[in-house]
Amino acid sequence: MTAPLISVLLPVYNAEPYVAAAMQSILRQDYGRLEIIAIDDGSTDRSLKILERCRRDDSRVSIISRENRGLVA
Repeated sequence: MTAPLISVLLPVYNAEPYVAAAMQSILRQDYGRLEIIAIDDGSTDRSLKILERCRRDDSRVSIISRENRGLVA
């Protein structure tokens, strides 16, 4: 029987100092069927660039990027 896919949602807004560590913490989990969906809410710092590097390095990462919408994003 195949293990269920677990989706981790990571909301991001101007989190440059923290986003790489947060992503690495999630990616280090030993559960095999894991996907990470990072939702960038129009960051004006380098958060999106860091997320893009994570996506390039690990196929389990996907990114949704849109203009800033605040808490409803």
